[in-house]
Amino acid sequence: VQLQAYGGGLVQAGGSLRISCAVSGGSFSNYAMGWFRQAPGKEREFVAAIYWSRGDTYYADSVKGRFTISRDRFKNTVYLQMNRLKPEDTAVYLCAAARAGWGPWISGDDRYDDWGQGTQVTVSS
Repeated sequence: VQLQAYGGGLVQAGGSLRISCAVSGGSFSNYAMGWFRQAPGKEREFVAAIYWSRGDTYYADSVKGRFTISRDRFKNTVYLQMNRLKPEDTAVYLCAAARAGWGPWISGDDRYDDWGQGTQVTVSS
């Protein structure tokens, strides 16, 4: 599976931004798709995940209530709608695909098999 993240940019604190991830390369109906982020000098961290077929979602506590993950099965695209952005949300956002599907391990980056190149999101204070 190939993933291409896009739509990042510069936004003021309190603003909103939607980033996207185009998915291609075969059948991924049983996949889970995730968003991760990595800020300079920090570890990569889980943001949100969605189960492609059923649409189940899961969020990191730090973004719950502010971010929404969704997917469009016709466009083969995963979205991350980010509202009430904070400067600490600044990072490179990466999308990833997990072939094993959905489970309690969904926030672990070691369970994801394919990764996109990331898109930069910068939130100014």
